[in-house]
Amino acid sequence: MTELAALKPEHFDWQVKDRIATIRLTRPDRKNPLTFDSYAELRDTFRALPYATDVDVVIFASNGGNFCSGGDVHEIIGPLVDMDMKELLAFTRMTGDLVKAMIGCSKPVIAAVDGICVGAGAIIAMASDMRLASEQAKCAFLFTRVGLAGCDMGACAMLPRIIGQGRAAELLYTGRSMSATEGQTWGFWNAVHPTEEALNDAARTLAERLAAGPTFAHGITKTQLNQEWNMGLEQAIEAEAQAQAICMQTGDFERAYRAFAARATPEFKGD
Repeated sequence: MTELAALKPEHFDWQVKDRIATIRLTRPDRKNPLTFDSYAELRDTFRALPYATDVDVVIFASNGGNFCSGGDVHEIIGPLVDMDMKELLAFTRMTGDLVKAMIGCSKPVIAAVDGICVGAGAIIAMASDMRLASEQAKCAFLFTRVGLAGCDMGACAMLPRIIGQGRAAELLYTGRSMSATEGQTWGFWNAVHPTEEALNDAARTLAERLAAGPTFAHGITKTQLNQEWNMGLEQAIEAEAQAQAICMQTGDFERAYRAFAARATPEFKGD
């Protein structure tokens, strides 16, 4: 187990306050593109989160009016053209490992999206547990617009489960932008807020609510949400029976019972 509050990444901003970590990409002048190094550092940070004793929730926030413009054209797209197949596969596996790390981090992840959210930025939002947007958010899975398939970083598996097969197919084939209103109607955004300030306030409020809850149980919920994609109904019911039995042994479960009996509000401690 480790503490991550003192983490000082080179390629993105990282802040921890009240057990809530906030990530912001730090190239707002270029709408926060990703590089080889930022991909790897984000992957490694999310891989460390299951062992963090001082972080219960993660907010992946926007910076300078935009979320993420995807892979940097000059620092990623250009070099990829000159790579051989072995190098290309190493890169695509690394980008997929970021999504795996987000899914496996055992902490709820909230994407707070303002402005541009395209390419790998749209994937990061998709891989988050909850997605909030401003009215200015523009989200696009634009891989086909650069000659690639729409099946990037798990998009063909995850996006249809969020917005439906037909809608996902349209976005992945065309690469067109999905407006904030459209995304909320389709269920991609949990909520849309009028301004960046309102968006950030809402993300923080949601994160605080989660951090004040039974955080061990939240980790179990995240695990089951993801593992049950590959289960039949009988397997899922049995897995949830085992998961809930584990949670019934926690101090938080007993605290909730005693608080309920006393007509008080439970104070969860995550154990």
